[in-house]
Amino acid sequence: MNNLFSIYTVHFFTLVLAQVLIFNNINFLGYINPYPYILFIALFPVKNNRIILIFISFLLGLSIDLFLDTGGIHAGASVCIAYARPVILKFAFGTIYEHQTVKFNAVDFGSKLMYFTLLTAIHHVILFSFEVFNISKIILILQKALFSSIFTILISISITIVFSRKTR
Repeated sequence: MNNLFSIYTVHFFTLVLAQVLIFNNINFLGYINPYPYILFIALFPVKNNRIILIFISFLLGLSIDLFLDTGGIHAGASVCIAYARPVILKFAFGTIYEHQTVKFNAVDFGSKLMYFTLLTAIHHVILFSFEVFNISKIILILQKALFSSIFTILISISITIVFSRKTR
């Protein structure tokens, strides 16, 4: 248990630092930014307590907000996807999730892609809705969410492929 705690602590701080130091400096075409810090929420173990995940997601979003001075929008979006995560897991993985046996390294690529896509799209729509906070700018919100989601999904899948452990 102590080993898992230290591994997830390292993942937490690594993703926060990578987001703040590297990915926030990418501003492609003026409005496309990747947010791969949500990988921590996506890859958090399924069997752990949901309240712990929501609290850690709040801390993750708050850490990003403190560095970026964004007023809590990342914390709000992170808590929302942490709360919705069981529904998204059930939709993406079906009976594997119902039996609590989801191992992200062992599932097929299509299910993993659907899971990352749904989680990222929900996060980005909420994030940019909080950022713009004007319903008359819905096209701008959806445009930013769509393009940033595509970029985030590509980077997240690349990170998971590069850093996944080979199971043979």
